[in-house]
Amino acid sequence: MSNQTTPLSLISYPKRKMSVNISDVLDIVNNQNQWRGKEAINLIASENVQSDAVKQIESNDFMGRYAEGHPNTAQQDNRYYEGTRYIDQIESMTTREIIQLAKCLQADVRPVSGNAANTAVALGILRGGDTVLVNSIEIGGHISHNPIGVVGRRIQVRGKVLTPGRENSISLHYWPATEDGYHLDVPKCVDLVEQTSPNMVILGKSLFLFPEPVKQIAEVCRAKNIPLLYDGAHVLGLILGGQFQNPFEEGAHFINGSTHKTFPGPQRGVILGNMASEQEMKWWTSVDRGVMPGSSSSHHLHTLPGMLIAIREMAQFGREYAAQTVANAKALGQALTDEGVNVEAKEFGFTESHQLAIKVTNFGIAKDIARSLADQNNIITNYNMLPGDKDAKNPTGLRIGVQEMTRYGMKAGEMGELAALMKAGLQGKIVKDEVIKLRSRFTDVHFA
Repeated sequence: MSNQTTPLSLISYPKRKMSVNISDVLDIVNNQNQWRGKEAINLIASENVQSDAVKQIESNDFMGRYAEGHPNTAQQDNRYYEGTRYIDQIESMTTREIIQLAKCLQADVRPVSGNAANTAVALGILRGGDTVLVNSIEIGGHISHNPIGVVGRRIQVRGKVLTPGRENSISLHYWPATEDGYHLDVPKCVDLVEQTSPNMVILGKSLFLFPEPVKQIAEVCRAKNIPLLYDGAHVLGLILGGQFQNPFEEGAHFINGSTHKTFPGPQRGVILGNMASEQEMKWWTSVDRGVMPGSSSSHHLHTLPGMLIAIREMAQFGREYAAQTVANAKALGQALTDEGVNVEAKEFGFTESHQLAIKVTNFGIAKDIARSLADQNNIITNYNMLPGDKDAKNPTGLRIGVQEMTRYGMKAGEMGELAALMKAGLQGKIVKDEVIKLRSRFTDVHFA
């Protein structure tokens, strides 16, 4: 738990006398800090709260600096700018310590987000006309893997359309799912790899309740020399905390991640690698060029010290934090079910991650419900497609995650209270005061 008496997230910014009037800006930021930092129950599955140490360190001179390339060493100049002696130290330490934490062979800490990491791998590995296997958006796949994202556009050539299945479409194929929509049909997936001999396969999702069949797919990929990318953006903290599958142990070549979801650091990304053969190292070299100059030049240097601090926090507290996160998600799934809310995947125990999927059509339109929960009751969620949905703008579900409220100290015992408030909000009742009262008990950051 933080040693500071007053969490930084709750401190109001003073209105100092300045040459330009910024009082309105300060008011907005203070309102945000009060609302999301003290009064709201944050259930967005892709967000988290940072420790005071991470927040403090991000206000630094690196904010306006450049450091293209890799850190300089005593033997070699790698940067294209001078003045990088201290960011060289920070970047080298961050790389070394996340490799140690992830127990892998390579890491690139320069991507500024998980999406930027996906972009770098696509730019490095793929070419026009290539074949790729991915999870569709309909079963939870991330947009960056799909036709209108970087993967689809990277393999597109003139004359090919972005709609899979058409005669003149790009060669992007979707993994076959089981009837429930939350798992992949392993035999059919293996057959698809054999039939298509893709240039890359991608596993991992944005709606990510259960592990992927990495081991079975990796066996055929390695036999055919196909790179396997595991997009662990949502579950990176759970992987490193030992509470989800370990894709490297199961045969993945790459793990891409965000460092601000279940990994509670600043908004950045990371590419992890576990490659040793000559061919695999060619992939890593290509991805290196996909990072710089492919997807970035400088890389938001001021947030890198915060990432280093978050790595050390996860090294010390990550297993406990990840275990509590998964326990809370399961407890909330059961509590919502007990309240009569339709939580998906009940027959599988609801989830093995930080996320839950809730079908809300019996309460109204998902988009309207998400807005109402936030505006009227300070419960922050996002509307989301569920398996079987076809319209991303009019889905049937909400996607929620418990990782942030877990870091604020909530445990399984509080999930019943939260479920009752969510049920009331879904019914259109106003319970904002009760939500604020519950949240007021949980404003300090734990696991740091």
